[in-house]
Amino acid sequence: MSLSLKILGCSSATPTPDRYSTAQVLNVLERFFLIDCGEGAQINMRRYKINMLRINHIFISHVHGDHFLGLPGVLSSMNMQGRTSDLHIYSHEKLHTLINAFIDTFDAPLGYNIIYHKLSGDNGLSLIYEDDKVTVHSFPLRHRIPTCGFLFREKPKLRHLNGEMAKELNIPIYKRINIKQGEDFTDADGIVHPNSELTTEPDHSCSYAFMSDTVKLTKAIHWIEGVDLLYHEATYGEDNKKRARDNHHSTAKQAAEIAKAANVGKLVIGHYSNRYKDLQPLLDEARTVFAETYTAKDGATFEVKDTAVEGGI
Repeated sequence: MSLSLKILGCSSATPTPDRYSTAQVLNVLERFFLIDCGEGAQINMRRYKINMLRINHIFISHVHGDHFLGLPGVLSSMNMQGRTSDLHIYSHEKLHTLINAFIDTFDAPLGYNIIYHKLSGDNGLSLIYEDDKVTVHSFPLRHRIPTCGFLFREKPKLRHLNGEMAKELNIPIYKRINIKQGEDFTDADGIVHPNSELTTEPDHSCSYAFMSDTVKLTKAIHWIEGVDLLYHEATYGEDNKKRARDNHHSTAKQAAEIAKAANVGKLVIGHYSNRYKDLQPLLDEARTVFAETYTAKDGATFEVKDTAVEGGI
């Protein structure tokens, strides 16, 4: 498994008894990222046995309560659990002021540092995090306040070395990593063996895009083109298309149209209005446009392995 998405909350502004507000944990190669943090996030972390101390990076799409009001509780619990390592929060700068005000109410000082990273919400695709395996970009959405989407990608993986060829040519161990990176090999007789004969294609590098509160935004299509897994808000159905437009949200059908145009592998819809007790009509609506659509539900898991996306409901 390369990438696994756990839904902690899938409701919009008002949570329901079985749907908390938006929150997700994304595991990419054992790097754990919290994406939005609505009410109930830490409760579902405990319910689904997610160790919050393994989360070092938190991404908040925008400063509406249903996307961040669970954060003070998470920060407090991290402190009570003895966290000492730095925590990075990526958000609009307004959230930094709000969180600092919450922290001032804690009985004990934080035992760890919070490092804030400002998201403006008005730029194009912007690199906001990178390590040796993963990159994270933000991109602007169109909502009532500055809002960002997030794009998570594994970096290209090494090619597979043909073990039999390596043995036959007596390729030194220290040269094998360079060959996996694409280099040719010159043997002791000066014969050049092209990389294409020594290696096979690398494993698929997995990708995930998160599109929170937004109107249907066609300019985002080229940013998320071909991702394995797309989460797109679907607050309303076509029965409330005008309401969706007036509130700067999308319908299930519009989410599916974005997924189809971007040629994604699988679509997960969420952020449902509490007027929809039964999600099946939203799912049916989206599937008329994009068959590989699934509903986000609290506790659902979606996985990407090599080139196949598995899981979901």
